[in-house]
Amino acid sequence: MSARTPGRTAPNTTDATRRDRGQVAIEYLGFLPLLLLVGLLAIQTGIAAYAANQAGTGARAGARAASMSMGGCDKGAARDAMSGWTAKRAKFRPGGSSFDEVTCTVRVEVPDIIPGVNIWGTAERSSTMPRT
Repeated sequence: MSARTPGRTAPNTTDATRRDRGQVAIEYLGFLPLLLLVGLLAIQTGIAAYAANQAGTGARAGARAASMSMGGCDKGAARDAMSGWTAKRAKFRPGGSSFDEVTCTVRVEVPDIIPGVNIWGTAERSSTMPRT
């Protein structure tokens, strides 16, 4: 007796391959929104990190400029040290200034990639410099 039954043929492998290709396309379409979400979160994280970096730069520049005078945080110097969009979104909080040192605090609002979804809110950095 042979291992093969008479009258039966092997399954057509090209039909199975075509069905698998359709299955893969459906699975990819289902996975695509997750990939887009991860990409948008990565971009949003980068923007938040950049805003925090610029807030620190502005705080240092404002405190450095104010340390050479008897005034408080130098907002003009802080804004000049920051990039355009972060300088426009910067807010300054009065810091503790004394005869020996000056503190400058800068808060930058982090923009949203997806409108209405505010994940990080603001980035705030402070810097204290001794008066010269």
